[in-house]
Amino acid sequence: MMIFLIILLVIILVIAFTSIKIVKQSEVYIIERLGKFNKVADAGLTLIVPFIDRVRSVVSLKQQTMDIPPQGVITKDNVTITIDTVVFYQITDPAKAVYEIQSLKKGIEYLAITTIRDIIGKMDLDETFSSRDGINDKLRIVLDEATDKWGCKIDRVEIKDITPPADIRDAMEKEMNAERNKRAMILESEAKRQSDITIAEGKKQAAILEAEADKESKIRRATGEAQAIKEVAEAKAREISMVYDAIKKSNPDDKLVQLKSLEALEKVADGEANKVFIPFDATSALGSLGAVKEVMTDGKKKNSRKNRKKYTTVDTTSDAESNTTTADTNNEDMN
Repeated sequence: MMIFLIILLVIILVIAFTSIKIVKQSEVYIIERLGKFNKVADAGLTLIVPFIDRVRSVVSLKQQTMDIPPQGVITKDNVTITIDTVVFYQITDPAKAVYEIQSLKKGIEYLAITTIRDIIGKMDLDETFSSRDGINDKLRIVLDEATDKWGCKIDRVEIKDITPPADIRDAMEKEMNAERNKRAMILESEAKRQSDITIAEGKKQAAILEAEADKESKIRRATGEAQAIKEVAEAKAREISMVYDAIKKSNPDDKLVQLKSLEALEKVADGEANKVFIPFDATSALGSLGAVKEVMTDGKKKNSRKNRKKYTTVDTTSDAESNTTTADTNNEDMN
């Protein structure tokens, strides 16, 4: 009896163990009954019929990644390159992912390889390096459409690396260096051209400013000279007016006019000219001047004779005094 109870307890434990299932978060169980799909067990406690139901597969609902092995691909210009790709996918229908394809990962891998070869085969080498975003987008669209019937959604496709052959890499590096040198020379020449333009513009502005300054200086100098000439002319005019007014107020007679004419003639004679032309009106004044000179000369001669007589009548006491008187008299005559 005791043995029967033990056997019964063991059978109950086995049945309980096989019928009670605990599903983890972000996972589902595919339950089959007698070899046919029965249900999808979500996270939590799930009961199944022992010996009739069984767990066909455990499917993860998390986003998963699949690293596609590096593949050799031939470009449109017949260059073989190696492409390393990563696919990000998520199962949306666990039943389809289990029953529609034998191996979902293998299907995605092969589909990604063929799609990559098809896309890269239509592009040149340079285009593959500059169009990574376009390649990724095309891959994602093609894979998403192809895997939709498998209950899978392709979220992203990323090309990790594109590796050309060694000789192509060397050629690309040389081309890159040549292009960089070309850009450097272009930038240098452009900078020099801009510098020359700036210098020329500066010289132009400097010349313009200098010409403007010279023009302004000449205008100011001419204005100053004109003002000076005007002021000198006005001063001379005032001088002539004042002299004329003074002469007019003094009521001059003919003798004063003749005397002023002689003074002017004297100033003219002081010059360096060898000849002096005397106006006809000045001859009468010169004649009067000669008459005055003659009168003054006669007066001096008369005074000399009177002095001589005076010294002659004086008594001399000795011969020495007589000789002295005679000498003085001779001196007076010479004078």
